[in-house]
Amino acid sequence: MTEEHDWIWREMIRALGDVDLSSARVLDVGCNQGGFLRKLYDHKPFASGVGVDLAKHAISVGQSNKGNRPLNYLAANHLADTGQTFDIAFSHEVIYLINDLADHAAQIAGVLNPGSAYYAVTCCHSDSPLWSGWRPKIQEFSNVPVPNHTVADIASAFRDTGFQVSVSRFLANAFIPLNESSDFLPTDLDMIETYTNWKLMFRFTKPA
Repeated sequence: MTEEHDWIWREMIRALGDVDLSSARVLDVGCNQGGFLRKLYDHKPFASGVGVDLAKHAISVGQSNKGNRPLNYLAANHLADTGQTFDIAFSHEVIYLINDLADHAAQIAGVLNPGSAYYAVTCCHSDSPLWSGWRPKIQEFSNVPVPNHTVADIASAFRDTGFQVSVSRFLANAFIPLNESSDFLPTDLDMIETYTNWKLMFRFTKPA
């Protein structure tokens, strides 16, 4: 994800409300070039942050752009490779590409402190009416097979791992930029419907 997602990152931060992150260790799963952690720190400073991604070039860009912020970016295959635990975690449009949701939930459970939450945002799930058209397009440029998860699949994987699961329609109250159409969002109405009805923010809370 790049700076074109700045407005979405802003809404992710707004959705946290008045939560105090000043002493928190923060994890960004699938961080790409690290923009979300930079944005979050500038709005809600935290103690330290780690971004994890498989793309080594993106990680290098993140390291180069972190400035004096207490951030570190790692190219890792497993979240335990961070060598630490976290007080809060995030992902944006990552969970839909994870084939083994149970393993992902277990990895998150392994690095989250008790009572902490993982916020996962996605509009890519098979309950969205646009997904059947999106999936083959995504597969064209994806290096991994694109799963076909339902909202229930995602929720069940985390419930079965012991998490308390809740969800919100992420951008229902936000102003949505009606940018030029694309293959994924060909009309203004598609943009509105996707961002208000089908883009979801899951909160997976590890019991205290």
